[in-house]
Amino acid sequence: MTPDDTGTAALVKTRIEYLEELGDELARRGLRVRLTVPRGQAPRLQVLNPDAAALTENILVEEDADGWWYRWSWGERLAPAGAVESATELIRRVLAALD
Repeated sequence: MTPDDTGTAALVKTRIEYLEELGDELARRGLRVRLTVPRGQAPRLQVLNPDAAALTENILVEEDADGWWYRWSWGERLAPAGAVESATELIRRVLAALD
């Protein structure tokens, strides 16, 4: 393994850890989650509202100059990584079924 490979592996592990933490909280709140690591792509957390299967989203986590951030699938910042409560509430609101 080259030094670059080691750095990449550490980066993926950090992303996975942040996504697992968020996924655990979302699952406790009744949403369905699945962590995927597509070959050649960043890990993502697939989140699904079990009461309305059309309401689904992929959450990513990326590092930039301001630190680690949870991001929507289109790249917009959702919440700082580690701010699990804030991210969970926003995701639940966005994926909520309306009457």
